[in-house]
Amino acid sequence: MKRNKKIEVPLFFGASPDLFEKARELRRSETEAEYGLWQKLRNRKLNGLKFRRQHPANRFVADFYCHEIKLVVELDGSIHNDTTQQERDEGRTEMLRQHEITVIRFTNEDILYDLQKSLKKIKDVASEIKKQLSESVQ
Repeated sequence: MKRNKKIEVPLFFGASPDLFEKARELRRSETEAEYGLWQKLRNRKLNGLKFRRQHPANRFVADFYCHEIKLVVELDGSIHNDTTQQERDEGRTEMLRQHEITVIRFTNEDILYDLQKSLKKIKDVASEIKKQLSESVQ
């Protein structure tokens, strides 16, 4: 039995049950770049931040998501070089920004060939978000 009821939990931003199934499938068929980055993000290995992989958010599945600071990390394969796909990616990024989520993108090659540089960028962006969050509390 399929349910079309939306799950209204802020963590998932109204994602449908079908999207949760798609996320499960994506976790089972991860790319080499996703696997490599996940090994560095999982279990709070990066600055103590809890990342989730293939996380449903609204109508999309984010490659990696840290709810604590509302940060999405996307890995883009060669299909993302297509103009139509780039327009979709921009729309997706804009929708996530409307939920106050920061999105950073890397190519698969960035991860495969210079993982340390990519991790540094994630750390830098995360630190900036944390700084902004602490300033807004004061």
